[in-house]
Amino acid sequence: MAWIDACSPEDIDAEDVVRFDHNGRTFAVYRNHEDAYFCTDGLCTHEEIHLADGLVVENTIECPKHSSIFDFTNGEVETPPACEDLHTYPTKVENGRVLIEI
Repeated sequence: MAWIDACSPEDIDAEDVVRFDHNGRTFAVYRNHEDAYFCTDGLCTHEEIHLADGLVVENTIECPKHSSIFDFTNGEVETPPACEDLHTYPTKVENGRVLIEI
């Protein structure tokens, strides 16, 4: 596991998400309403649609295709049709950068 530079905190508005690709994998990096940062796998577990186009409200992301809702702080499905949780990754802000541990 290593800490990877994903983006600048300014790249993500409050209650928003950005896509981050690294070594053939895709992730979603979130900023919640309290300016905390989180990271999950980028694809919805239902039909592998990228979550970067989804809607963030507080600590949740809604998939843009079938409206599954996940809690991005722990990856848990809150609203089907998805039934498999997202994998989450440790995230921190250090030296003006958002880092994720993958």
